[in-house]
Amino acid sequence: MIQRSFHIMTFGCQMNANDSDWLKRALNARGFTEAATAEEASVFILNTCSVREKPEQKVYSLLGRIQNMTKGRDDVLVAVGGCVAQQVGRGFFNRFKQVRLVFGTDGLASAPQALDRLVEEEQLRMSLLDFSDEYPEKEQEWTGDTVPSAGFVNIMQGCDNYCAYCIVPYTRGRQKSRSSVSVLEECTRLVERGMRDITLLGQNVNSFGQDSHGDGTSFAGLLHQVADIPGLERLRFVTSHPKDIADEVIEAFGTRANICPRLHLPMQSGSDRILKMMGRKYDTARYRSIVDKLRAARPDLQLTTDIIVGFPGETEEDFLQTLHLAQEIGFAQSFSFNYSDRPGTRAEMLPDKVDKAVMQERLMRYQDWQAEYTEQILHGMVGSTQAILFEGMSKRSDSDAPGTTWQGRDVYGQLVHVSLPEDNDMAGKLLPVRITEAKKHSLIGEKAGEPW
Repeated sequence: MIQRSFHIMTFGCQMNANDSDWLKRALNARGFTEAATAEEASVFILNTCSVREKPEQKVYSLLGRIQNMTKGRDDVLVAVGGCVAQQVGRGFFNRFKQVRLVFGTDGLASAPQALDRLVEEEQLRMSLLDFSDEYPEKEQEWTGDTVPSAGFVNIMQGCDNYCAYCIVPYTRGRQKSRSSVSVLEECTRLVERGMRDITLLGQNVNSFGQDSHGDGTSFAGLLHQVADIPGLERLRFVTSHPKDIADEVIEAFGTRANICPRLHLPMQSGSDRILKMMGRKYDTARYRSIVDKLRAARPDLQLTTDIIVGFPGETEEDFLQTLHLAQEIGFAQSFSFNYSDRPGTRAEMLPDKVDKAVMQERLMRYQDWQAEYTEQILHGMVGSTQAILFEGMSKRSDSDAPGTTWQGRDVYGQLVHVSLPEDNDMAGKLLPVRITEAKKHSLIGEKAGEPW
């Protein structure tokens, strides 16, 4: 008999991580329990991503390891969800006997009910792969009395941009906006239960409401509505496509104190020729003008970005234009990757693929600059006082520090470790902290006032 103990493995973007968090809560509400270790689970759920290279092989490898780990057991059920599941579909049934549920990105909302049924009907297999005509609203159960101090709210699903390299429109479908009422209700409920930092999620939040599923509310309008929620200390959003960012959204950074001064604005390339081949629908002049407007509205704004190195046809000059523009703008952080073909995309068919060794050498040059620049930003914060929203106990080992070490984040989302007396429970609290030291990827501070 299959027990109701589960283990979720998540790959890829923040939206996948948020989907997995929701799935865990939904399963708990249905009487499932999260296993302490993978070995103790009966229900294995893989939430997959297909953005990077060879995702199917990685999923197949993990399924093989699960099969070996559970050899001889007849109480195992495996579900594969997310973007790779949307691509491969029922093909997983042919290769892996233990896989009994395959659900795509729109099928997630029905996955808890499906798993409920599958643990009872042990010969059944199910696939949830159809794209929904509307945004697939999910149950909003939370177990316990409180919620995390920081969390995420999906405001849309899918994308209509069809950038040459991107598989998202094929695995997550066309853009579907949630109603502004449902988004606002969810955000309000979370804040009332203790959440103080919310990130609005979507493949392209700037185009929220511009599809046929919108209710007439623009993203700027939604942003102001959420910012107005009493008790919401911090508001963020991701991801923003530069071609769709409205002046009203830019202005909000200067008029709403609880909109955090950090924005992820994917540049992808600093070469106009490559941007055109990518189908990004903006050029470097447009990107620069957006940055200038943002920094005029919020001078302390930090920008982060995505960079693709080695897009087909990229020359050394194209790469240098990317590096120089990144240096000019001064990104606080970059998520940079080598280009890889994704099946069915326009870029897969382009000629003049860049040699992998050349790509890797360029990527290392870019990442070396970024690591040095990020370190400069962190060191520049030493001596400043920041409001830190605490998440929980620190994972950092510091045996010389008295008391207990907690970790939290500043308004920029940077991780900060603070040693406090053992009797302090700081989870969900804001505390002024003076930054005393910068590490490679985080900051260390000391209490500089009372919590609120």
